[in-house]
Amino acid sequence: MVADLSKPGQTELILKGGRGGRGNSHFATATRQAPRFSEDGEKGEEKEIILELKLLADVGLLGFPNVGKSTFLSIVTDAKPKIANYHFTTIIPNLGVVKTKDGNGFVIADIPGIIEGASEGVGLGIQFLRHVERTRLLLHFLDVSGQEGRNPVEDFYAINKELKKYREKLSTRKQIIVANKIDVIQDETLLKEVEELAKKEGLELYKISAATKEGVQELIDHVAETIKTLPKEELIEIEDKVVYTLEDKKDEWEIRKENDIFIVSGRAIQRLMGRINIEDNESMYYLQKCLKNMGVEAKLKEMGVCEGDTVILDDWELEWYE
Repeated sequence: MVADLSKPGQTELILKGGRGGRGNSHFATATRQAPRFSEDGEKGEEKEIILELKLLADVGLLGFPNVGKSTFLSIVTDAKPKIANYHFTTIIPNLGVVKTKDGNGFVIADIPGIIEGASEGVGLGIQFLRHVERTRLLLHFLDVSGQEGRNPVEDFYAINKELKKYREKLSTRKQIIVANKIDVIQDETLLKEVEELAKKEGLELYKISAATKEGVQELIDHVAETIKTLPKEELIEIEDKVVYTLEDKKDEWEIRKENDIFIVSGRAIQRLMGRINIEDNESMYYLQKCLKNMGVEAKLKEMGVCEGDTVILDDWELEWYE
């Protein structure tokens, strides 16, 4: 990771640009007052980078499909997520702002598609796991009604396993277990198992019904207070940042001879050729002057270069002449 763009007005240098060339006025002399020659700028870096959107939410809603996350989001915020009684109703992350009594609201994100195998791309999969990274608190929704025929305890461990496989740090994120659909419980056994789970894992448990709003306000009040105590998540540590700076001027170069071809390479040659307009006569005269001043011309002659020989300067193949 190169940069985490999460602060207003934040800028990061991702690619290093080349040094700018000098304009024709720099080469003006008493005898050549209007030179047509100028230096091109050096080439900058080229890279392929991946830009990844991560939602800026304080609280993330976790849970298998159809456990009531979207219903909860719709009643505690002004968000209008799609709600229906079938799996994968939500196919995009939904955001909502919770307005608290003291005026300090917080943002909730309904994170869809995280099921067993999500870290390998199963279901909507890994494309949504990244949205959990920014959140400071996770509300883990479990369906304790028994209507789906699922075991909420097994679901809890399955999703946490996916979080850990995706990124180790996510497995330590603070969680609150939310036992939902208590208004339509068919078997109290599931709720008792979730209570034992919370006690075993040392996690807080809130029993609610998103449909009837039972227990919802108490949960929201607690979340609002908890958020105040949690630091904002930094996705990249300072020591991990890559800092790009313009390199100091380098004058290294070398010449080697391969099959009667003289190859001149090195940082100094790259810099020089990056600023030369090969199509311009004055620019070529400047090139010859630079090669002479750098000692390249003398070294080529010492190595036996003759008129008509091929000399390669960086990516350019030229014919040597006296």
